[in-house]
Amino acid sequence: MNRNSSKNSIIVKMITAIFVCGFALFQNIVNCFNNNGVKLGMVVFVIMIVIVISIAVYSYISQERRKLLEEILEYLDLADVEYVLSYYDDKIIVKSRQTLNNYDDIKYLKENDCFNKVKSVLRLKKQINKVITLFLEGNEFEQRSQYNYVKNMLLKYISYSDAYRVLVSYISSAGNNLGNNIIEIDDSRIREIDRHPEYLMTKSEYNKLLKQQTKEELENKKHSLYDQVNSIIEFANESKDSLIIKNRTGMLDELIQQLFDRTVNSIQKIKQLDSDEWNMIQKFIANINNQIQKIVKDDNKIKKYYESKEFQEIKETCNSLNLSRKEFNEYIEEKAQSISNLFGTRVIRNETLNEDIYNYVRAYKKSITPFTAEVSSSVFASAENNPIDYIIKFFYPNRNQYKEQIQKLKVLIEELETLKEAKVIIDNYKKDYDKYIQGVPKYVLENDENGFYNRLGLAIIDEAVLNVEYKFVYTSGGGMAQRSFTIPMNEENIIELINRLENKLTLKEQTKEQRALMTVKLRMHIKERDNFTCCQCGNSIKKEPNLLLEVDHIIPIVKGGLTKEDNLQTLCWKCNRSKGAKLV
Repeated sequence: MNRNSSKNSIIVKMITAIFVCGFALFQNIVNCFNNNGVKLGMVVFVIMIVIVISIAVYSYISQERRKLLEEILEYLDLADVEYVLSYYDDKIIVKSRQTLNNYDDIKYLKENDCFNKVKSVLRLKKQINKVITLFLEGNEFEQRSQYNYVKNMLLKYISYSDAYRVLVSYISSAGNNLGNNIIEIDDSRIREIDRHPEYLMTKSEYNKLLKQQTKEELENKKHSLYDQVNSIIEFANESKDSLIIKNRTGMLDELIQQLFDRTVNSIQKIKQLDSDEWNMIQKFIANINNQIQKIVKDDNKIKKYYESKEFQEIKETCNSLNLSRKEFNEYIEEKAQSISNLFGTRVIRNETLNEDIYNYVRAYKKSITPFTAEVSSSVFASAENNPIDYIIKFFYPNRNQYKEQIQKLKVLIEELETLKEAKVIIDNYKKDYDKYIQGVPKYVLENDENGFYNRLGLAIIDEAVLNVEYKFVYTSGGGMAQRSFTIPMNEENIIELINRLENKLTLKEQTKEQRALMTVKLRMHIKERDNFTCCQCGNSIKKEPNLLLEVDHIIPIVKGGLTKEDNLQTLCWKCNRSKGAKLV
């Protein structure tokens, strides 16, 4: 109602204005003509009225169209569209016909350094095109009287949005326009130039770009491999602590060490994108990953079996066997602990493994024992040639402790031999479980035999306890290469170590320490002498084939007893355990 009232008011005002103008014109005509010219005056008057009315109506319609267009543009949030969209986005003036004919989009973009600006304008035009096109598909303004005009205007805006246009004009020195050319740059052309940045570059700039792109591609390829290495390291770090087959931890450590040695700095050294090294390293990484995944997968498979109902049933069935050997199991654990006490507490610690010099690769926590010495290349070479002397230098540095350490090493020989014999007996005990474990999966016994029997309750002697060894490691600068060797503490090497330590004592100290050692040969001699029979309880291997016999010092070493035949006797493990270091 308000809009119609407003329209009516405007029309009334227009008609009033027309008649006022017409009447004034008529008076002028009357004054100009005499009575004979009235007819002519009336004709001119009518013509003037028609012209004035036409101008007024056109003005009104134009005003209404403009108002509707502004309303719609405001609705579309495109009030400033006319500042953005015009047929020409830029104008260039050239001063020769040849320049006009040769002027193209590349020349325009180069001279004005406006490629990004053109991209931005086209992006904005594309957004406007999308908004207007969606609006024209259907809207609430379609019933308005001047909508068709506005629609045509919007279609014109769409036609302006399909490209970035530059008007190139050839203007003579006299200021005359002698020719025009229109350059159109659309999205497809922008994409083409994006793919070929050399279009806008000098030769030196393009060569510099190629070098930079090659460098970036090379770095991306390297980091792709580093990401694979890091993924393997993270998986190993997360998995190793939960492994139930503990010796597999060492296997993981070894595989990760290989991964570091072969990849970390080798990747950084590659300088060519087409180098054969890429495929070689890629295959190596994949191989290491497959091995680590298999270790963890097999471990999880065994872990799942140990949690199963089937294993719990077997374990319950074997309880009677476990109870009968409970005391023996405890004794074996005591012996294993004794070796750790004699040789030094073998605390496994985590140590970061070879962080690469470029800090691209994550750290791996490798488990190592304190019997590992990190040395220089020259020391490493000398230690290989004279290992016992270097064991003393790095692991027995305090001369004041030699006497105590010699005593421990002598006992160590005896304890190791006892456990080796006990291991044979334990292997015999395993046969007693055969009738209970018929349904055990083959992969369990193949991969974790000791762990399986240990979970059933049988004492198991860890090979790591028997295989005592010292290790020397040399790592080159930057961690690019690593070498190592170990010296096993078998009977021969322990005796050699004892002799070297005794040679470093004074003459007086040597006299006190010079005693025979309990060798394997001497142990067997004493057992044969005593007919493989316990000198205290009379039990023998004839009565109990799996009887563990030990050679005991009648006067214990700690009480001054010597390792001589007349101070040695054969005891079964039970009697030796009860005797301990007492004089009987």
